[in-house]
Amino acid sequence: MPKTPTSRVDKLLSSMGYGSRKEMARLAMAGGITLDAAPLLDVSIRIPVTPDLPKRMMVDGDMLDPIPGMVILMNKPLEVTCSHKEVGKLVYDLLPARWRRRNPAISTIGRLDKQTSGLLLLTDDGALLHRIISPKRHVKKTYRAKLARPLDGSEGALFASGRLMLEGEEKPLAPAELVIISETEALLSVTEGRYHQVRRMFAATGNHVEDLHRECMGGLSLPDSLAPGQWKLLSEDEIAMIFQ
Repeated sequence: MPKTPTSRVDKLLSSMGYGSRKEMARLAMAGGITLDAAPLLDVSIRIPVTPDLPKRMMVDGDMLDPIPGMVILMNKPLEVTCSHKEVGKLVYDLLPARWRRRNPAISTIGRLDKQTSGLLLLTDDGALLHRIISPKRHVKKTYRAKLARPLDGSEGALFASGRLMLEGEEKPLAPAELVIISETEALLSVTEGRYHQVRRMFAATGNHVEDLHRECMGGLSLPDSLAPGQWKLLSEDEIAMIFQ
């Protein structure tokens, strides 16, 4: 059975973006930190960092933020960038401001370009991030593409062949699955994450993607109830669905 990690309270709260250790000590002395409904005055003590801690600890009148190891499912809107540093609206701006100061930092698991919307995962768990994006895992990503011109019927066989070579590359794409919805709309499932891959695949057939939306990663689907810009924390069972 894995050993439960422990941490000093001030170190934990500082790493979660609440402030410096000195600030946490002052907040505790003022009665601003409670554990199991009792004031926690000494933030130098070590406590078990268990999954139920956010339900048991209050900081400045609010429940503790999610402990390290969280995975966030976001419905990424258009015109928002998956970056920590670029100019303009960033996906991290859609999360609580304090979360920008967390260490380990929250990062996107792969990226969606500015003109692509839909399912985006973010985490502060580096090991999990690399498991999901590893080429060895073959995690399937499904996109809904709306196209400028009608499909001609040859795209499915080409994408599934494993022989399609994108311009400027030396290795053909892995087989991908195309499901036609209408003459100008399709679902495309890929297991790779090459630069602008879906757009370039349709461009190779002489078509142009006008609208692109990611719906699924593995067995995890974007809930219909999650509006653009909204997000939710994933449970362990939901995280496991990514690898199905």
